[in-house]
Amino acid sequence: MGHAEDEDDPRLAAEGEVAVARLAIDSGDLTHAADHLADAIVADPQLPELHEALAELCAAAGGPVAARDLFPLDGQVYLGTVVCRAHVEAAAGDWNSAVGLLASAIQYEPAQPWAHAAWLAREDLPALVDPDAVAQAVARAAGPLPDPLPGELAETVRPFHSFVQAVVGLHAHHPLLLAMASGLTRRLGATTRAVELAERAHRLAPGYLPSVMLGNALRADGRPEQALAVWEAELGRTPPEEDDSSGYLAVDVAELYGALGRPAEGLPWLDRVLAAEPQHPKAGPARHALRHAVDGSPAHLLALADHHRAHPDHEYAHELLERLSRRETWLGMVAGATEATVNVMRQVLAEEGSGPDTAIDCSSSALEPPSAVLALRLALPRSTVSYRAVGEPDPRVPITPGACLWAWDGTQARPAVEPPSVEGAELVRATTEIVWPTVPAAYDHAVRLAGLPVADLLGVLVHPPRPREDDLGRALLAHQPELWVRAVQTFACLGLAHHRTDQPWAASDRRRLLGDLLLGPEDWTVEAAGFALLAIGWTHPETRPDIADLLGRRLHHVDAARRTRVVTIQRSFAALALAAPWLPAPDRTLATTLLHPTDPTPPPAAAPAPRKGFLRRLFRRG
Repeated sequence: MGHAEDEDDPRLAAEGEVAVARLAIDSGDLTHAADHLADAIVADPQLPELHEALAELCAAAGGPVAARDLFPLDGQVYLGTVVCRAHVEAAAGDWNSAVGLLASAIQYEPAQPWAHAAWLAREDLPALVDPDAVAQAVARAAGPLPDPLPGELAETVRPFHSFVQAVVGLHAHHPLLLAMASGLTRRLGATTRAVELAERAHRLAPGYLPSVMLGNALRADGRPEQALAVWEAELGRTPPEEDDSSGYLAVDVAELYGALGRPAEGLPWLDRVLAAEPQHPKAGPARHALRHAVDGSPAHLLALADHHRAHPDHEYAHELLERLSRRETWLGMVAGATEATVNVMRQVLAEEGSGPDTAIDCSSSALEPPSAVLALRLALPRSTVSYRAVGEPDPRVPITPGACLWAWDGTQARPAVEPPSVEGAELVRATTEIVWPTVPAAYDHAVRLAGLPVADLLGVLVHPPRPREDDLGRALLAHQPELWVRAVQTFACLGLAHHRTDQPWAASDRRRLLGDLLLGPEDWTVEAAGFALLAIGWTHPETRPDIADLLGRRLHHVDAARRTRVVTIQRSFAALALAAPWLPAPDRTLATTLLHPTDPTPPPAAAPAPRKGFLRRLFRRG
């Protein structure tokens, strides 16, 4: 095998493998030589010396027919073995096998230029292959490919496509070949040609597969209504109640209605599939997604998570949940911040020349969450903040007595807990993300924090580590450090959610700790704890009634407080509460009101003072 430094240079690695293979050929160890050539072809499929050595191996074995046994295809087969065997079959003149094996290689690793093979470009090859074999090869190669193919993948697959088109030119009345070729052509972006091929297949042999391929081509070509007509006509011939395969087509019909902005019209198709096959792997998840498209309720996203937990083999539920959670506050990313301190910090950071040596003195009319100051001092450590008044009810006072993160000197907050250990802070730093695929995924991601001491997890809430030294971390520190602080707090609380999971929930340390934080002084840590409780509810349904009660208590406190002062976490906490659709209907209604308030602005005492007195920014450079 090649040296370690060769691993970063595929060509160098392939050359090393070829050199060892040639030594093995010279010594008569052909099996050993074949193994090294299989490694070489994975590293660099187009290396000329590799193909020369493969020809030498065939000669040493007594010809390509005999060399087949050096690349066996039984059992677990290595990808390099498959590709070498394809070239050996081509050398032996078994073109159908050669094309089929090359298609298998494309199926498993489409990014490699397997199809850039000299024999595949032979002008006489299309006349030497069986169109049935080519149709099967296209189905194998195209099935898992992205639709459409990104540019680099398109270039690796294009020689195979050119070969297929040449075969189609000789067998223009072969419906299966036409249908399969349409799918490959569609993925390469030639949608008009894909429609033409599929229409020809459909005319020659109307039926399920040509209908599916024609609808796919029409949809890709920007003709969704025509695609619906083709698919619904086919479902009229083979209803989902009578044919299992038609269930998947019915799901496509339903989802196309959703894509057209008419999700309610798609639901009856899914109901028909589920009536015939209640455990259909796609229809149930698709129904939850379409219902979400109809009314936007997070209840349908929770249903997707519940479905995937009950049916872990139904990956489509997870795929849809991830798609629908993307860029949604709390469902797929940390909430932003609205504090005046944060707004001014962003303005300063956006100004040319600002940096860690820039200091701002902020004076605000009303007390804000102390975590906002953490964000300010993370980016601009020389800055100061003062508050002129404390609204009522006093945001420094917890709703219920419990562990407290903050101590107060008048309106100035300071951490009431010790900093985390270096190791604990670093693990939280490495685990923290500002976005996540789904709520359950965020919960699962934080399991690595389960072994941290509680003191570390509490300490990091008020002593957040700096962002990671990568592009995202530097961007956050330079532009929106508040998102990093919010994310650190969120994942620290998710770590608490994994603490002592052997304890029954009702009397557990994790419930007590998260409950204390949720019902503690008004701060971003309230929402971090709320999200951790939300994630527990999403992943452990038996906890939902209790978590609904906890979240509801905070929600009603936010509602009461907003009537006399500004509550900066009002909307973000309301969004969090709505992500727990098991809350009682009155609480969900209240959360909707808090998220989209229609009542007048709070009284002047709670509002920011005019800009001159509200925030004073003084730049000092050291």
